[in-house]
Amino acid sequence: MLEELDIRNLGPIREATIAPAAGMTAITGETGAGKSMLLSAIRLVSGGAAESSRVSAGADEAWAQAIFALSDDAVASEHSGDTNDAGDDADSGFTGAAVAVAKAHDAGVDPEDGELFLSRTVRASGRSRAVLGGKSVPRSVLGAIAGELVIIHGQTDQLKIAAAARQREFLDRVAGDEAELAAYRKAWDALAAMDERLERLRSQESSARQQADYLRESIDRINRTDPQPGEDEELKACRERIENAADIAQGVGSALGALDASQVDVDAADGASAVELINHAVTSLRAIRVGGTFSEQADRLESINADLGDVVFALSQELGDEGSVEDLDQINGRIHELGDLTRRWGPTLADVLAWRDKAAFDLEDLDASPEKVAELESERQTLYDAALAAADVLSAARVAAAADLGARVTEELGSLAMLGASLEVRVTPRDKADDPLGPYGRDDIAFLFTPFEGSPQLPMGKSASGGELSRLMLALELVAADTRGGADQTFIFDEVDAGVGGKAAVELGKRLARLARSAQVIVVTHLAQVASWADAQFVVTKEPPDADDDDLGVVTTIAEVNGETRVHEIARTLSGSESEASLDHARELLSDSRLTLPLAGAGAAGD
Repeated sequence: MLEELDIRNLGPIREATIAPAAGMTAITGETGAGKSMLLSAIRLVSGGAAESSRVSAGADEAWAQAIFALSDDAVASEHSGDTNDAGDDADSGFTGAAVAVAKAHDAGVDPEDGELFLSRTVRASGRSRAVLGGKSVPRSVLGAIAGELVIIHGQTDQLKIAAAARQREFLDRVAGDEAELAAYRKAWDALAAMDERLERLRSQESSARQQADYLRESIDRINRTDPQPGEDEELKACRERIENAADIAQGVGSALGALDASQVDVDAADGASAVELINHAVTSLRAIRVGGTFSEQADRLESINADLGDVVFALSQELGDEGSVEDLDQINGRIHELGDLTRRWGPTLADVLAWRDKAAFDLEDLDASPEKVAELESERQTLYDAALAAADVLSAARVAAAADLGARVTEELGSLAMLGASLEVRVTPRDKADDPLGPYGRDDIAFLFTPFEGSPQLPMGKSASGGELSRLMLALELVAADTRGGADQTFIFDEVDAGVGGKAAVELGKRLARLARSAQVIVVTHLAQVASWADAQFVVTKEPPDADDDDLGVVTTIAEVNGETRVHEIARTLSGSESEASLDHARELLSDSRLTLPLAGAGAAGD
């Protein structure tokens, strides 16, 4: 909610601080006193256009700051990461405050002690500066964040709801169709991704086709060679053995002759071999009839002889296994083939195989063959059918909510001095033959307003005055609050009481107070019957120029009124005088302006 609004040198307001109530706050004052400057300040911190003409006479700059207190849930959602996507879509299902926190976080600012500070400075020279939490930001960032925290219903702000997108967002909020919308958006995103892929295939340029040819030829070449991981290293080791075959044969033969002459030509053996000598030594030690160390040493020699036997067997397997010259030619040819692959796509054969696998994947997107296009078109049809089914479910939820919303708003309008006025919320599914799907379903949504009986039914924004539209928006917000519960937002109403008086004014104030049970409400009004329902009331007063400082011109002050001071203000608003009769009437009005169930945590109106 809006916790505090500070204003400096904005129009006739030299300095003012307003701390609205958590429930309903009324802004009253004489016509021309400067009540509109309060809305100008809100629009300024909401990223609105900066006009140097609004800077007070004699001042260098105007400044406005809004401090918003955020609920614990809104602040906690940012820390939990739940709002990562909240800022992307007004239909995310998160509260306005939670989305505002997410957008502030994206701008590099987090709430401090549960508060967000939005300020704007406008220099008399015309330049302005937007600040969020002490950090300079584009004014569009202030607009995006304030748009989630404050909703203004005034003559210059009503055209927003005339936009089809805003009407759809409002209907979805009332319908509570977050689950259906999320399911549809998932199906739509998959369909849109497939459409992009198909479009990419169909509009390939020559460079893309050349790249596809290159990938196809490269993959084919690698597949024909059929390399195996580590194969080149194994072949190089084999080649080295063949090239050194003579040295290997001579060395192995000599070693075997020394170790065990029976493994080689006996005639070539030079004396007894190591195995024979060790066997002789063992026989000699076993011949000694005395036990002890001689037997132990004989055992050790036998163990050594067993190890020598393993070495002899291993070396004997190496004889005659060096390959031929023909084998060497084949091996060199294969190494050359593999080397060509590693030079192009290496440096290792494992890298070559990885490149081939990735290239095959890339080729799927580049391959614009008729077969591939047909395959993707078949997949697209499946995705389209799924999206259409999800759109039908979403449309059904909207149609049901639209009928209920229109009926309930029409009922509320009758109590807001608009007998005969009605609202129809029309949901029209687009024809399936025209490819009806869009990012938010297949529905055309229109809010059609009839301001009085017999009037033609026209789209909102084209069929009512500013006051009528403000009351229509109040009725819409009331129904939304009754349907979905409290909104973590601030509603500001201007001109909502235009053309209203008597009993209808009392009903108007009562409904504003009712809305204030679930959201913060600020209303600029000239009716005592409306102001009397407020939890807090501020009076805007125009003071004549100071004789000692005529350069200041007319100065506007803003002050909260309580107790008897408020009684006098209500009396002045009622009759323009503060006679005893008017004061008694004001006290009675304040006493009667109470809801059956007052807003929790707020003082009763008139206290």
